[in-house]
Amino acid sequence: METRLSTREQLAIGLMLFALFFGAGNMIFPPALGQAAGENVWVAVGGFLITGVGLPLLAVSAIARTGSDLQTLASRVHPLFGVIFTIVMYLAIGPLFAIPRTGTVSYEIGITPFLSEELKTTNIPLAIYTILYFALTLWLSINPSKLVDRIGKLLTPLLLTGLFVLIIKSIVTPMGEFQVPTDAYAQSPFFKGFIDGYLTMDTIAALVFGIIVINSIKDKGISNNKTIARICIKAGIIAIAGLALIYVSLAYIGASSTEAIGYKDNGGAIITASAYHLFGIAGNVILGAIITLACLTTSVGLLSSCASYFSKLTPSINYKTYAIIMSAFSAVIANVGLTNLIKISIPVLIVIYPLAIVLVALSFLHEKFNGRNEVYRGALLATGLISIFDGLSNAGINVKFALEIFGRFLPLFSQGIGWLVPAIIGATLGWIVSKMRVGTDNKTSAKKVS
Repeated sequence: METRLSTREQLAIGLMLFALFFGAGNMIFPPALGQAAGENVWVAVGGFLITGVGLPLLAVSAIARTGSDLQTLASRVHPLFGVIFTIVMYLAIGPLFAIPRTGTVSYEIGITPFLSEELKTTNIPLAIYTILYFALTLWLSINPSKLVDRIGKLLTPLLLTGLFVLIIKSIVTPMGEFQVPTDAYAQSPFFKGFIDGYLTMDTIAALVFGIIVINSIKDKGISNNKTIARICIKAGIIAIAGLALIYVSLAYIGASSTEAIGYKDNGGAIITASAYHLFGIAGNVILGAIITLACLTTSVGLLSSCASYFSKLTPSINYKTYAIIMSAFSAVIANVGLTNLIKISIPVLIVIYPLAIVLVALSFLHEKFNGRNEVYRGALLATGLISIFDGLSNAGINVKFALEIFGRFLPLFSQGIGWLVPAIIGATLGWIVSKMRVGTDNKTSAKKVS
């Protein structure tokens, strides 16, 4: 039995993880940040990298340290919470939102520019595309043990090559000067970038993808838990280094694009117009290929993870059946349209993302407080209270009374991270309660002995 992997094999696993992370949203959000931040782009990117790069690495490391999956980690709060939270997470980044979005985004950016105006007004091309797209996703996912070979060794190099060409061209022939920052990027660019990092969903995805990395390592004959954890962390470093480089480059493209293409409504429009400005119609072809590969690799990883989890949760339905059902369901949902998918997903992300961040943070302090559930429960209860109201507000539900109270008393609430201080207070109170309970139990035991 092997006790280590070659450098080439570790690199392949790292590239696989990078490709699983790097989906359509990762291509779209940094250019939008860059154009809106303008002269403040590098400050905003600093905040974006914390939630878009740093936290995903910590999440992968957290899964690697436990040597298990998300449910095991979440069960430290309570076994029931572990099941419910994990199901919600898998559904959110699986067949309800993220998987369908990969198909819709790849269609709108990779296919729509080449359609006639008449075809653009009908739903038939999208329907045909999503059927073919998710059929290919299903084929690539049906044997998850081949993910390293199919993604790490084939699709990722193609993806990086396309991006490299676009980025180098934008640096060699810059489109223009950085402009004055707009909106929240003028007042608090760092915190705005920090919140924008949520949109990548990579911290949540890391908690899901961690098990794929672990299984890929085990498929190579590695069985020692410490070795698996070490390889996982190395793969995470490779992946986030690639992500950081891409994010910075795409933010630069967005920040330098305004003079050439004007302000656009979203990152997809920015990157599409920039590609056309830099390369003409060839730029749209390159961009279409990049987006399709990025979306496909993420879709494969998400489908594989979701089908694997639910087949374990309900053993009566096997992995292949779940993969087929989720592929078909995603194809249907994708035809609802990108705008509606994003509109529905944002409130959900605002609720569950802070919970995921706190859970990951506590996993690194687990030994410091002896893994007491009260600490987990206090921190996540306080976090959830704030994030639920934030989510309700973003869903258009009137909770003005609560938001006014939070805004008055909670530090950083106006910056979008009002849950941070309550999480710390909740964890502290949980630790105090646990210490009191231990003291009470010890006194009770002493009385029984006497």
